[in-house]
Amino acid sequence: MKLPSALKNFASPGVFAPAACVSDIEMSSAAIQLAAEAQRENSAVAEGLKRHDPELLDTLILRYQHRLLRYLLYLTSNREQAEDLFQETWMRVLLRGDQFNGNARFDTWLFTIARNLVIDMRRKRSMLSLEELCEASGDDRPMEIPGNGRSPFDHLEQLEKGQLLTEVLLTLDPLHREVILLRFQEDLSLEEIAQITRAPLSTVKSRLYRGLTALKPRLSARTQQPAPVTAPPIHSPRGAAR
Repeated sequence: MKLPSALKNFASPGVFAPAACVSDIEMSSAAIQLAAEAQRENSAVAEGLKRHDPELLDTLILRYQHRLLRYLLYLTSNREQAEDLFQETWMRVLLRGDQFNGNARFDTWLFTIARNLVIDMRRKRSMLSLEELCEASGDDRPMEIPGNGRSPFDHLEQLEKGQLLTEVLLTLDPLHREVILLRFQEDLSLEEIAQITRAPLSTVKSRLYRGLTALKPRLSARTQQPAPVTAPPIHSPRGAAR
């Protein structure tokens, strides 16, 4: 079975403008309509995957390729591994599409497949699992997430340099980094994150809280750090002894 052509041709991610404000009634009606449309789309995707529809696979890859690759990069911190797992994830989607029933969002199912592949890879290479990496941190205690004010992530996201965002997130514990990515960049609910990570909801909340708490001082240190001064290269004069 051939891989969809979209796997070999990453498209540039688009930029989406925020929706205009509407009244409460219109918003409620729009939310209901969006939910119905999402359910219809999930059902259509489920039917297409059962038929192994190649056009549908191309569409899904083009839609989710950047989000999936970013998620894998944050989990592995290795570009080559992330790209290999990216290919393997879509192979699983292609071969096991009949397992998606359309009752949940497709991206939730997709990220679950990707995460399981990361865990399998670590086990095969005798590496620690994601859970074992943070076992000693004691992050399974439920904690309340403050709802007022801007979070450190909100502040960091507004910075112009996306590279800084990546660098700071990569300094966090893998489990905390994963939850922050899924919550704020992928806009998944805490319940959906719990489904992907197979962790209790209280654990997901705790990881998110601890991740944001760890992010604050690191964000402060990086944003207040002066830009490094690079010395000009030194060239040997002609005729100098070697």
